[in-house]
Amino acid sequence: MLKLLNPPEIAFFHSLFIFFSVRLATLRSMKPIEKNKLDQLLTIIPDHPMVRLLHFADSGIELPRMLDEFVAKQGYEYQLNCTDQAYFAYIERKLEAGKQTKARHFALTRPRYIQQGKLYDFVFVTTTIETDLQEAFLQRLHPIIKNGGNILLFLPKGDHAQRFEWMRLLEENYYVASNTIDDLFEHYDLLISKKMHGWGG
Repeated sequence: MLKLLNPPEIAFFHSLFIFFSVRLATLRSMKPIEKNKLDQLLTIIPDHPMVRLLHFADSGIELPRMLDEFVAKQGYEYQLNCTDQAYFAYIERKLEAGKQTKARHFALTRPRYIQQGKLYDFVFVTTTIETDLQEAFLQRLHPIIKNGGNILLFLPKGDHAQRFEWMRLLEENYYVASNTIDDLFEHYDLLISKKMHGWGG
């Protein structure tokens, strides 16, 4: 016979879930990103009003904190899409986000990425994206990037095969001016590409 849990038991198992979620997210944490190097990178963002940043992540706390501080200072908007449920639970506990920052759990397999009609100027991608989902990801992302907006892919240092595959997919899906920065971060190569004007939004 199925026994329903009473409130104290529910609270206990919820706390247990949160504990292991935080532990898992900590173990899977992305490699460090140097703050001074990120500060250099963020100089590409123009000092304009109403700039929106979007970030897809499945681990790590350093980059979300830095971006949260940056948008708070500049008065921009930062949307953090956590592609892992355990990581989202971790972020909710660890990131004291300001009013310009919002975090949510986000499934990459959803058919459309647009929400509330928002378009973004810069999209940071640090999450792992499975090979068979990479092209669909770029296609679903395209309509929510402003014309001339940028996507920034953080790739494992020295993984040339992955870099060239992403460059091929970007070119085939109406992203242009792709450029790799391989001497900025210690653990990552950065692939930056721009949404082609007049396509997909």
